[in-house]
Amino acid sequence: MLCALLFFSCSDFLEENPENQVATSNYYKTAQDALAAVNSVYAHLGAYDASRGNTAGVYHSTFWVTIGLASDEMNNNQLGAPQFDQLETFTYNADNVALQEIWEVHYKTIYLANVAIARIPGIEMDEVIRNRYVNEAKFLRGLLYFNMVRMFGQIPLVITEDAPLNPEVASTDEIYQQIINDLTDAEALPPDGEIQEGRATQGAAQALLARVYLRMGEYQLASDKAFDVIDSGLYGLWDQYKDAFRIENRGGKEAVFSVGFGDAGGAISFWEVGQFNVRLLPAALSAEVDGISNTQGWQIANDNMYATFAAADERREDTFMTSFIASDNSTVNLDHVYIDKYWDAVADPTAGGSFNDFPVIRYADVLLVYAEAQARLGKFDRANEYLNKIRQRANLGEVEASNMEDFIDLLVEERGKEFIGEGQRWFDLTRLGRLSQRVEAIKGISVAEQYNLFPIPQREKLVNPNL
Repeated sequence: MLCALLFFSCSDFLEENPENQVATSNYYKTAQDALAAVNSVYAHLGAYDASRGNTAGVYHSTFWVTIGLASDEMNNNQLGAPQFDQLETFTYNADNVALQEIWEVHYKTIYLANVAIARIPGIEMDEVIRNRYVNEAKFLRGLLYFNMVRMFGQIPLVITEDAPLNPEVASTDEIYQQIINDLTDAEALPPDGEIQEGRATQGAAQALLARVYLRMGEYQLASDKAFDVIDSGLYGLWDQYKDAFRIENRGGKEAVFSVGFGDAGGAISFWEVGQFNVRLLPAALSAEVDGISNTQGWQIANDNMYATFAAADERREDTFMTSFIASDNSTVNLDHVYIDKYWDAVADPTAGGSFNDFPVIRYADVLLVYAEAQARLGKFDRANEYLNKIRQRANLGEVEASNMEDFIDLLVEERGKEFIGEGQRWFDLTRLGRLSQRVEAIKGISVAEQYNLFPIPQREKLVNPNL
């Protein structure tokens, strides 16, 4: 199996919560077993891993925190977390434990997807449902490998249940082709609204394919897939930016694919609460406001990045907290700029116990992917039109670019403001060739070219000499 990649006994994660785990000796006989198999993959997108003693779900915290810190987006404010200090200051190396955790949980979840894809086809059950479960697992495997190949480059491509003890790395071309194969199969999934919220859909597969093709430089294909999502009529922007993060709007028109936390409003979910508000809201909030608890302020917005927001940009007010009103009606001015976009104070008055979803793909991203693809194809009128849809929602005036360099300048600014804290910034800056420029401008740090990829964790290289 995949023990060498995961650096722990593969049997460990077959002995956990039976609601979100499957054991090869007992399952894969009934339709319920098939559902449990694919649910085990979803579970590891957000779930706490008791066997490892950490919060190891893919989108629980470490992944999106890493992507935010290793860019111009966030600074670390968490004491005793040198792995995050190193990411913020670009002093990390292959020993960074955050990168180790990301590697482990991604490959662990990929393994579970491989099991589902291999075992479900042999179960006697409704053929339509059986194919749907397999394609959901393929979507998730494609998503996970897309994260990993962008982060680490050449990595092992393991797509079977039984893998060599020390798998060799695959070329990035091979990995991207497998991602495309998985996501193309996943396009057969039901459209949004015809499946339980939180599960993969046809639109999610098309939107992710658009991202993949954009990263590969296949701009016409990226444009086509993004437009398939747009043209479906199933998605849209909320009138106000903050509405995209209201708990009552989970699974709504702007959510193309999200990871559910809490009860997830009936969506698939395997973790009690999210970590967004715990990590992003200030500790002073818990101290000064009755009823609020467990806000730690471990990661904060970069002050210079915050200063790039125009006063008219409604996302500034909807994204950041610089002060708040305490229970005694006094104003508490904060020493740092905090990110409060995920806090729905009305629906979640305790703040630290967030039931919000993590937005893996929002419709706003689909529009900006389409805009960039159109610009790459030289269709700047169309590109400007779709970029301006995002700006108009933010109460900003229209912009117009007539060449690619100017359009990238606009895109770097717009994506940075739209997706703060959503695990996108490092990916955007490396794709657009602006990591060094932006980090130097915002953080005052000179970034070497080596930081356009993360190093494969040293522990993995010690275990597997083929890395």
